[in-house]
Amino acid sequence: MAFIPHTRADVEAMLRTIGVARLEDLFDEIPAGLKIKGLDRIPEALNEMQVGRLMSERARCDGGLTSFLGAGAYEHHIPSAVWAITTRGEFYSAYTPYQAEASQGTLQMIYEFQTMIARLTGMDVSNASMYDGASATAEAALMAVRANRRSRAARILVPSTLHPHYRRVALNTTHNQGLRFEEIPYVRESGTLDPAALESLAGEDVTALVIQQPNFFGRLEDVDALTDWAHARGALVIAVVNPMSLALFKPPGRWGTKGVDIAVGEGQPLGVPLSGGGPYFGFMTARMEHVRQMPGRIVGRTLDSAGKGGFTLTLQAREQHIRRAKATSNICTNQGLLMTAATIYLSLMGAEGLKRTAAASHARTRELVALLTRIPGVRAAFQGPFFHECVLQLSRPAAGVLRSLAARGIAGGLDLAPYYPELGSAILTCATETKTTADLERYALALGDALNAAQAA
Repeated sequence: MAFIPHTRADVEAMLRTIGVARLEDLFDEIPAGLKIKGLDRIPEALNEMQVGRLMSERARCDGGLTSFLGAGAYEHHIPSAVWAITTRGEFYSAYTPYQAEASQGTLQMIYEFQTMIARLTGMDVSNASMYDGASATAEAALMAVRANRRSRAARILVPSTLHPHYRRVALNTTHNQGLRFEEIPYVRESGTLDPAALESLAGEDVTALVIQQPNFFGRLEDVDALTDWAHARGALVIAVVNPMSLALFKPPGRWGTKGVDIAVGEGQPLGVPLSGGGPYFGFMTARMEHVRQMPGRIVGRTLDSAGKGGFTLTLQAREQHIRRAKATSNICTNQGLLMTAATIYLSLMGAEGLKRTAAASHARTRELVALLTRIPGVRAAFQGPFFHECVLQLSRPAAGVLRSLAARGIAGGLDLAPYYPELGSAILTCATETKTTADLERYALALGDALNAAQAA
């Protein structure tokens, strides 16, 4: 809990210094008609002990669900050192390096982050992070339109297996800027992008193709063939990737013959807690030829006049630094604190630690799917390889089953009915290295009971 040390005498002294009699005088420009007369529905003030007890009681109301949710936000173990270092004052209070010469520590942290993310994705250059994976995808679409000067269509092909929230954010972000998003269907049996739908577009002007790997269903796309298909037709390729999966999978910089043009994703798996949905951070990487179209900040390493190493802001292509009309983005930022946590997490885990975490997550999900699909009324929706989440179809309405599981302390997955009604009663469920065999067996037992109870009703 924050401690505010100002006494009444301190406040009065500050008011005298700035020449006002009371705090309310600082807001005298607000018309009286817009001011409320009182806060009748706000309870009386509590002391520190009472506030602490109230917040503890509220926190206990959340319960302790064992979570098998995924869908873009994943529960991974975070070493305690990550946030012990991240919340040190040097990092915790440093938002962003506007005065580069006074921010060498922050700049080096960003530089190390960029280096790690570029290596993880196999790309040439990384910026200093974005708001989240969804907005990074939207910014990548805008960047592709600027970078692909051979295309005049501003037409982005988006698989229906791209995260539904990412699709919606991209549309909302760009709908007044002339971009056209065209949805490409998936093959019902495999849950992956339909190549026949792409072939029907042969000869048409396409600006970029978006490929999510693993896709929203957890399925693995044929990224090499898709990347080469797009490049052969003059389109750029935007990869949307789970950074944890890159510890095992081929990085987007090596997809196809020459790799993708832009790679983005959600950085939350890299040391950021679930936190009820945020704040998170997005990452963006690209080929060097597109660097001047990249939004956000880029930190470089250089030598000063005495030959000493140092760090500096190299590109700052946003409206706070250049003329607004020339900015690559007016909304992007660097999520400094979350990016710091990810840098520390990656440093502590190393390549081998990331690989073990990703492999354990995949193994746990395979074990979970094997257990659940033995239950009558449960089957995998798609055939073929997946990473650490899977779509399961249920013989009873998913919403009711998930409520029953929640009553037993289990967050069983995401109901896909609002997003993919054609799948019927289906859930997207996920397991990571944080789940034990006992957790998986408890889930299987609870799911079997929930389905039996629904049948009896």
